[in-house]
Amino acid sequence: MITQISGIKRIAAIFIAFQAIFWAGTAFGDAATDWLDGPKADIRLISAASAVGDLETIPLGIEVRLEDGWKTYWRSPGDAGIPPFVEWDGSGNLAAAQFQWPAPVRFNYYDLETFGYQKSVVFPINAQIAKPGEGVNLRARVDLLICDDVCIPHTFEASLDLPAGPAMPSEHANLIDQYQNQVPGDGSRAGLVFEGAEVTGPASKPLIRAAFRAQTPFQNPDLLVEGHEDAIFSKPSFEFHDEGRLVLASVGAEDVFGEGAPVDLKSDPVVFTLIDGARSIESRAIPSLNGLAAIDAGGLDLPALLSIMALALVGGLILNLMPCVLPVISIKLLSVVSHGGGDPKDVRLGFLATTAGIIVSFLALASLAVGVKSAGLAVGWGIQFQQPLFVIALVIILTLFAANMWGLFEVRLPGKVSDVAVSAGNSHSLGGQFFQGAFATVLATPCTAPFLGTSIGFALSRGPVEIYSIFAALGVGMALPFILVALFPALATKLPRPGPWMNGLKKFLALALIATAIWLLSVMAVQVSLEGAVIVALLIAAVFAVFAVQARRKTNENSPGVLAAVAVAAVFAFAVPTVLPAIGVGVQDQSQVAAKDSAWVPFDLAAIPTMVADGKVVFVDVTADWCITCQVNKKRVLDTSDIVSAFEQGKVVRMRADWTKPSSEIANYLASFSRFGIPFNVIYGPDSPQGVILPELLSDDSVYNGLAAAGVTNVLASR
Repeated sequence: MITQISGIKRIAAIFIAFQAIFWAGTAFGDAATDWLDGPKADIRLISAASAVGDLETIPLGIEVRLEDGWKTYWRSPGDAGIPPFVEWDGSGNLAAAQFQWPAPVRFNYYDLETFGYQKSVVFPINAQIAKPGEGVNLRARVDLLICDDVCIPHTFEASLDLPAGPAMPSEHANLIDQYQNQVPGDGSRAGLVFEGAEVTGPASKPLIRAAFRAQTPFQNPDLLVEGHEDAIFSKPSFEFHDEGRLVLASVGAEDVFGEGAPVDLKSDPVVFTLIDGARSIESRAIPSLNGLAAIDAGGLDLPALLSIMALALVGGLILNLMPCVLPVISIKLLSVVSHGGGDPKDVRLGFLATTAGIIVSFLALASLAVGVKSAGLAVGWGIQFQQPLFVIALVIILTLFAANMWGLFEVRLPGKVSDVAVSAGNSHSLGGQFFQGAFATVLATPCTAPFLGTSIGFALSRGPVEIYSIFAALGVGMALPFILVALFPALATKLPRPGPWMNGLKKFLALALIATAIWLLSVMAVQVSLEGAVIVALLIAAVFAVFAVQARRKTNENSPGVLAAVAVAAVFAFAVPTVLPAIGVGVQDQSQVAAKDSAWVPFDLAAIPTMVADGKVVFVDVTADWCITCQVNKKRVLDTSDIVSAFEQGKVVRMRADWTKPSSEIANYLASFSRFGIPFNVIYGPDSPQGVILPELLSDDSVYNGLAAAGVTNVLASR
C-alpha cells in the first residue's frame, strides 16, 4: 500500500514538473523570434505577452542590435538617412500595428546633422488584435538602413505566432516597457510642460522660438523640430531662465532646396521634441507672431537689460531732435522764454512737471504695449497714427493750442481737453507743463531714432519688466533737457523778462502747430479720403472763425453759442471717418496708396525670394505718411538724383510697404526683424538673401554700402 502511494506521488510530481515546463515554454520560448543576422546589425521581433488571452492590444518590439560605430535612424533622420519601415502583409488576426519612436540622439558627421540610435534600440509596437481570444500570426518585413562611413540597406523577414490562451508576461516585457518609457509623450510623467512657440524673421528663413518649463532644472537639452516636408531646421540654441527651469530654444528654418523659397509654418502644426537626458516631451503647435508674449521667464538677463536701457536713454535724448518732435519745439521754446527773470523755484517745478508728463506718458505707452501683447495682438511704435479718430483728436488739440497762442481766446473753455489745452499755454500752470510733456511724447511716437529701434525691438519681444524698464529709460532720455533746466534754473531765468514781444513770438510759433495740423490732415486724406480731410479742415477753419469773432468782440466770457459751435464742429469731425466710407465717398484702395510713385512697386514679401534667386536686388522701404522721418529720408536720400541713378544702374527693384493704414502683413514683417517702428529699410540680393538692414536715418553712404553688400558692384565703382 505504501509502495502504491509513493508511485502516485512520483507520477504527480512528474505531472507538475511537465506543467511547469509547459507554461515556462509558453511564457518565454515562443515570445520572440530568433536573431536575424544582417550586415552590421541583427534584429528580432519580440512580444511582451506569451499568448493573446483576452488582450485587445499586445505590446511588441523590433529589437535592433548594432555593431560598434554603426547606427540606424529616427522617423526624421535629418540631413541624411532613411527611417526604419515595417510592413505586416501576410499577418493573421492583426487589425493594426502602431510603430513608436524612442527619443533619439543627435549625430554630427562633418556638416551633416542626423538623428537616430547606436548599439541597440527597441522600437515599441502596439499590435491591435482583430479578434481577441484567437491566436495571432505576425509576419513583419523590416527595411533597415545601417550607416557608418558607408550605408547599407537591408531587409529582414520575421515571423512570430502567439497562440490563444492565458496572456502571461514574457521575459521581454520589461525591455519593451523600458523603451516604451523613452517614447516622448505629453511630458506629464517627466515633469515637462510646453509653454508655446513663436516665429520671427523673413518668410524665406524664419526663426522659431519654443519655450519649455521643467519641475527641476534642465541639464543638457536638445530640440528636434519637424514641420513642412520641404523645410529643414537648424541646430537649436538655448536660453535658460528661472534658475534653469525654463528654456527658450531657437531654431532657424529654410527650404530644403536652398532656393530661398518661403517656409510654410501655418498649414500644419510643427512638431517639437525636447530631449533632456532620460526625460522628453513631444508637442505640436503652429508658431505665431506673439506666441511667447505671455511667457514669464522668472528671471532677468540683467546685464543685457542694463545695456539696452543705456541705448534707450541715448535714443530718447536723440528723439528730441527728430522731425516728429519739431512741431512741439514751439511750445518748448515758449515755455523756456516765459521764465525769463522769473523765480528759480517756479522754473524748477515747471520743468519737473514737464519731465513727469514725458515719463508718465512713456509708462502709459508701456502699459498699452503689455496689454496688447497679452491679448496676442501685434504691437508697434506709433501705430496709433494709423487710426483716423486719433489723428482728428490731435488736429483738434493742435487747433486749440494754436488758437490760444494766437490770442483768439484767453479764458478757459469748459471741458477737459480744451481746459488742459489752454492751461498748456500758461507757462506757470503745472498742469499745462505736464500736458506739454505728454503732448511731446505723443507727437514723438511716429519717429524712430538711432538706438531707439534696437531698444523698442528688445522691449516688445520680452516681458512686462523689460517693457516698463526700457520705456522708462526712453522717457528719462527724452526728458533730459528739461531735467537739465530743472537742475540749473538759471538757464531760463537769465533770459529777458516776458513783455509785449512775447505776443509776436507766440503767433510766430503757433504757425508750427498749424503746419502740423495740416500735415495730419494730409495723413487723413490717405487713411479716409481727400474729401474727408477737406471736410475736417473746413470744420477746423470754422472753429478758428468762431474764436476770431469772439476775439473781435473782446469779451472775457464765452457765449453758449460759441461753445455749441465748437462742440458741433468736433462731433462732425469725429463722424467723418465713419460716415464717408459708409456712403462710399472717396474710399481709398491700399494698393493705390502703396504705388504712389511709378518707380516703386507695392510690397510683396512672397516675391522677394524668387527675385533674389533670379539675381535681382530688392530695396524694401517700409514707410507711412504719418512718419515724418520717413518723409525726410525720401527727400534727403531716396528721391535724390544720385540715389535714383544708383537704383537704376544697379537694376534694383524698389518695393514700398505703406503702413499709413493698419496692415498685419507689414506688422508681422517688421516683427520678423524684431522691429516695431518705422522707418525701416532693408536690401535683399544674391550676396544677402536674408537682407541688409539700414539705419533709421538714411544717408547716401548707408544706401551705397547696403547695395554693395547685397551684390551691386557697378554702383560703387562709378562713384
